[in-house]
Amino acid sequence: MSAPASFNSVSSAPHIVIAGAGPAAQALVSQLGRARFSGSITVLSNRDDAPEELLELAALPQVSVRFGQPASFIDADNRTVTTADGMEFSYDQLVIATGSAPMASPVEGASRCLSYSTIDDAARIGEAVREVTRELGRRPLGILVGTGAAAGQAEAVLRARGVRPIRTTLRPAAVVPYDSGSTLSASGLIATGIVFEDGSSMNGDLVVMAEERVSRDGLAAAAGLRTAPNGGIVINQDFRTSVPGIWAIGDAAAFDGVRLGLLVAAASAAGACATRLMTAAPAQRRAQVAA
Repeated sequence: MSAPASFNSVSSAPHIVIAGAGPAAQALVSQLGRARFSGSITVLSNRDDAPEELLELAALPQVSVRFGQPASFIDADNRTVTTADGMEFSYDQLVIATGSAPMASPVEGASRCLSYSTIDDAARIGEAVREVTRELGRRPLGILVGTGAAAGQAEAVLRARGVRPIRTTLRPAAVVPYDSGSTLSASGLIATGIVFEDGSSMNGDLVVMAEERVSRDGLAAAAGLRTAPNGGIVINQDFRTSVPGIWAIGDAAAFDGVRLGLLVAAASAAGACATRLMTAAPAQRRAQVAA
């Protein structure tokens, strides 16, 4: 059972709470572990399942992962976080890593195509392109769906990896997978074309969806943190938000009005944020003890 806020407050070890358990949160926990953070870390996950990568982090002695217990309320004055089921956790430093969500419902069959929403997706797309190129023996033709910064980055990634991209801003009705007899269909993630509502279609060798996403910043906004006009928790170069003791990384954050996931890889952001947390958390705990 989780320790109540009053219990945590008497401990001399600093306590970091991370709201969210996606790639950015996982990278941050890993970085803090490698840096030998001496305090404790609580990860509040909205997932009921326990993926392998989270179980590995939960095995670290200073880490507690609370599955199916997403943060629902932040009391910044008292430095506590309450979960959806009423559990309360105190913190010395809070990191919000709640990620982003698609602005529209998924296109039928989209799970079988490639997607681009953050810089980290570039590596996965590159691997897929190499596989397609090897199987086809020629330069692939790519269908790119999307508008905005994510689609622009995805187009650059495809061109850099030798793909001839054809870009459309019209949202398709469905994604067309490879024929079952194709060697490429074995991956389960490669699609060959798209179909529109009027029955027209576009065909190629792979499909990349790079549709707009919106930062999940509701938790932060309700706590009085500053958010960007287009969504996202406003942060400075140190990943600090407008409220002392609260930080944000990953797609939940926005720097200069742009989703952080489109500006820096999760591992890089986590490494820089971990370095600052290693200094800030113990300093805050010392200040509390002295008071």
